[in-house]
Amino acid sequence: MIMGDTMLRKYLSKLYLPNMQWTDVIEIIIIAFVLYNIMVWIKNSKAWVLLKGIIVVVAFALLAYILNLRTILWIAGKTISVGVIALVIIFQPELRRALEQLGRKRIVWGLFNFGDGHDKGERFSSDTVNGLVEAAYDMGAVKTGALIVIEQDMLLDEYARTGIELDAVVSAQLLINIFEHNTPLHDGAVIIRGNRIVAATCYLPLSDNSTISKELGTRHRAGLGISENTDSMTIIVSEETGMVSLAVGGQLIRNIDKESLRSKLEYVRRKTIDVKSFKLWRGRLKNEGKNI
Repeated sequence: MIMGDTMLRKYLSKLYLPNMQWTDVIEIIIIAFVLYNIMVWIKNSKAWVLLKGIIVVVAFALLAYILNLRTILWIAGKTISVGVIALVIIFQPELRRALEQLGRKRIVWGLFNFGDGHDKGERFSSDTVNGLVEAAYDMGAVKTGALIVIEQDMLLDEYARTGIELDAVVSAQLLINIFEHNTPLHDGAVIIRGNRIVAATCYLPLSDNSTISKELGTRHRAGLGISENTDSMTIIVSEETGMVSLAVGGQLIRNIDKESLRSKLEYVRRKTIDVKSFKLWRGRLKNEGKNI
């Protein structure tokens, strides 16, 4: 026992314990909060996709350094200063939104908010699923066009700001009323976050996919466009045919039946769809709809 205590004291005497003051603790907390919010901001915006591309380029440059590829290293060295300016230009929309949020003190208040506003167990309720399915097929029966975007992990604030803020509980009756012909909110898309309609009349980016069927109009191109830029799922109701389609991961399932749509919404309700594996998911619906 005495030998064990001696060895323990000898080991502890070799440990380096920094002389920390209370100001050091405050600095560590502030830096940790700032880094956390930066990572959350990157994850919830398109900056994460761009950042992954930058990581690939950096990894390639590191490989060139290890293998001593002098020509590539020379090119990289000459373009690094231009690359910094290019990064500022590429990330300009994201940086601008971050500064706007900072000006509104959203980030500052977010430092003390450890929750993300979503239910960790479920993305939205079964009542929301029923409301979405009922509204889609009721509108399809009378050929009322609709575009309903369902948010997953990537926040859609950028697109919600282009429309009119609603912040209303999702219901079939409200969705049908929004997209009713000749009403003020019928033109554009509705964005769903959790169990609430965030905004209506939102503008979405149009897909430039050349393989899209020529019979599809702007509504379907917008649904595909938002699915190409984000991880969202979009329900599209055709005004011409009344058919209900589903867009996610840059892919489109046309004329999806009611039960298939319900099952996919139930899946999203509990977990995020990996858009990279969506082709496998779509493959299970070969006999359920016509794909582009």
